[in-house]
Amino acid sequence: MISKSYANLLDLANGNFPAMEEPRRKMISRTMTVPGVLTELDDDQARSVSSDAPSTVMADRLIVVANQLPIKATRKIDDNGESSWSFTWDENSLYKHIKDGLPDEMEVIYVGSLRADIDLNEQDDVSQILLERFKCVPAFLPPDVLDKYYHGFCKQHLWPLFHYRLPFSASHGGRFDRSLWEAYVAANKIFSQKVIEVINPDDDYVWIHDYHLMVLPSFLRRHFNRLRMGFFLHSPFPSSEIYRTLPVREEIIKSLLNADLLGFHTFDYARHFLSCCSRMLGLEYQSKRGYIGLEYYGRTIGIKIMPSGIHMGQMESILRQPEKQTRVHELQQQFQGKTILLGVDDLDTFKGVNLKVLAMEQMLKSHRSWIGRAILIQILNPARGKGRHVEEIEAEIRTSTERINQELGIPGSNYNPIILIDTPLSLTEKAAYYTISEAAIVTAIRDGMNLTPYEYIVCRQGISGSDSSNSPQKSMLVVSEFVGCSPSLSGAIRVNPWNVDATSEAMYEAISTSDLEKQMRHEKHYKYVSSHEVSYWSRSFFQDLERTCVEHFRRRCWGIGLSFGFRVVALDPMFRKLTSGAIVAAYEHAQNRAILLDYDGTVMPQSSIDKRPSHEVISIFKKLCNDPKNTVFVVSGRGREDLAKWFAPCEKLGIAAEHGYFIRWPGEKEWETCAQGMNFGWMQMAEPVMRLYTDATDGSYIERKESALVWHHQDADPGFGSAQAKEMLDHLESVLANEPVVVKSGQYIVEVKPQGVTKGLVAEKIFSSMFKKERRADFVLCVGDDRSDEDMFVMIGDAIKGGVILNVNNRSVFACTVGQKPSRAEYYLDDTVEVMNMIENLGDVSVSEDEEEESEEEDDDDGSES
Repeated sequence: MISKSYANLLDLANGNFPAMEEPRRKMISRTMTVPGVLTELDDDQARSVSSDAPSTVMADRLIVVANQLPIKATRKIDDNGESSWSFTWDENSLYKHIKDGLPDEMEVIYVGSLRADIDLNEQDDVSQILLERFKCVPAFLPPDVLDKYYHGFCKQHLWPLFHYRLPFSASHGGRFDRSLWEAYVAANKIFSQKVIEVINPDDDYVWIHDYHLMVLPSFLRRHFNRLRMGFFLHSPFPSSEIYRTLPVREEIIKSLLNADLLGFHTFDYARHFLSCCSRMLGLEYQSKRGYIGLEYYGRTIGIKIMPSGIHMGQMESILRQPEKQTRVHELQQQFQGKTILLGVDDLDTFKGVNLKVLAMEQMLKSHRSWIGRAILIQILNPARGKGRHVEEIEAEIRTSTERINQELGIPGSNYNPIILIDTPLSLTEKAAYYTISEAAIVTAIRDGMNLTPYEYIVCRQGISGSDSSNSPQKSMLVVSEFVGCSPSLSGAIRVNPWNVDATSEAMYEAISTSDLEKQMRHEKHYKYVSSHEVSYWSRSFFQDLERTCVEHFRRRCWGIGLSFGFRVVALDPMFRKLTSGAIVAAYEHAQNRAILLDYDGTVMPQSSIDKRPSHEVISIFKKLCNDPKNTVFVVSGRGREDLAKWFAPCEKLGIAAEHGYFIRWPGEKEWETCAQGMNFGWMQMAEPVMRLYTDATDGSYIERKESALVWHHQDADPGFGSAQAKEMLDHLESVLANEPVVVKSGQYIVEVKPQGVTKGLVAEKIFSSMFKKERRADFVLCVGDDRSDEDMFVMIGDAIKGGVILNVNNRSVFACTVGQKPSRAEYYLDDTVEVMNMIENLGDVSVSEDEEEESEEEDDDDGSES
């Protein structure tokens, strides 16, 4: 019997998220007490669980979600021939030790799969045992889904791609297989169901781990808008050029952005992720007080850079074991008089084991005095994946080893320069090998973290008070520069593993350097490793997760979007959508109205090639301007010539051009200048600087206005354009330090303009003019879409406080931004279409008022004649 929970995989992969049925079996006892959670899950947003429901659980909990639970499962057979399952903690699992860095009172629940095949009729009992004894919730994946999900999409697509191997052909890397992606989505869906079974969304934190579960954040976020959720990637994240070859690149990136905190081992990995966000989604990160954040629909997604560590208590416990001591003495006798170099790697194509073997050969040939004295012991852990590539690399390693031993071995002396150990070894056994080794060699061509050097350092340190053989307190490391732990181990000899000659010389240096140098490097490494253990890593990540989520329950959150484009918009509680009902009512009752509209991005879509207003737009503006109660202005950064020509039919329209440097009042033909007699000699200083960057930045150009210079780079390479803009900003500020101008950066622009020229100043002039004419504005509508419009929103607030604007019952002033994003405005409209619909409604009200007045006048005339 096979579970139906992975049916209709194509719907899942396309993001349709149908409700998934599970085999009829007893559900795990829930610890969740929030009302309204359905056992049979339905992803319809209208019926999804709201995190606004009151909670009866007070203590915070952490739910750790990983592909595999930190549990060992073994089947035992008793004397009667009956079998039963036995479960123990997997002390080697990083996830098991996460709670060491958390507050003592915090409960940790684990969700993941088991490394064992559990029969369908045993799954209920196993689930109950694991929940009660270990606080673990197992996710049982159907065999065919498991194979396609783990050995398929994870190991054939994500793992190679994240380690920089592209699928060049069907025989080298394989082509993208959508059925594997569908299984990946189905598996993530099953994990999400298990999380939902035990979660209390108001009080729990969720910490998701690694590339196996990268779309899980979307599934959980669809149910719980305010869920506090972190994700940590334990593998490398490739450069944007590599990642963007993945056909489902946007689905994965957007899903990760549904988490609140994203963790990476190194800045390189984080930088690559941020580059993908910039190039694919146009998102730019900001660094503030040491923290990196991405603004995404009103949410700030934290970026955490923190390499993980080892569990010092576990390692020290192993070093104290008598079996370890015994094995150390045996190995010392076996390799007496020999210098040991040690490699411990998984059997994987990215571990660079054969490059290490070839480097050892080259070292012995270049320094023949070490033949007979130096030995490379290479421990091969069992392969985690399977397939032709694993078999090929294993055959290559064995062939090279046999050839080198035959060529450089000494017959009759039992000396082989390379010893290959391919049987599974316990951590205790490995610790013995670490202890007797003079140097550890890591030559991975690409790796996420790799904790082998950390374990080696601790084993070489030994235990205080033990015999000297257990405490050499000196060590040497040769580490690939492409490994995540490399930046942390500043005393290691870093190598490019592809350069076999350089690696061989590094190996020679590691075993021939002085003992004092070895001791000093060891002390430096041990100090770092012992203070940056796994508890330090988990505590640091959780503290950042708390900090990132501190405002979750203060903000208004709602979900938008379909498929993997789903995201949560989080905005200030006072920030709301502008509705026709509210604004029309205030408009009808007002006597002195002020309407201020930005042009590009507000009246005219940014994407339009033809920026001229249509006949419909002109008609709407005419309706508004012909109402004697209205003072209407277009406040734009555009030049006055274009605006005057485009809006020539609207004679009663006021225009503020170039952010207010030029103003033409309603009914006037002459332009008023913000600052009379200003000297624009600074343009001769600024333009050559801009031209220098324009020549060097393909896709950029200079826009020359009468009062300002603007450098545009929206068509340049995103990364290079942004870097050039920052450099130009510094350059111009330096050159123009003594000039009466301001240099500002905006969205894909750098602008130089006179001091004191802002849209806020324009708004102040308009409201002050109305006030002086005893027409104090009792209705204000101000709409804009970008950073320059924020000055108007701020000024409106100041004018209300100063009594220049009358805000009737706090319901007659509408500062409105375009798009749901953080703003000083209290209202928003989604796009230019909604803006024009709103303006058209107001225009219709004005026309109807005129018609009513005309009708009343006609009635009065008729009455007088009679």
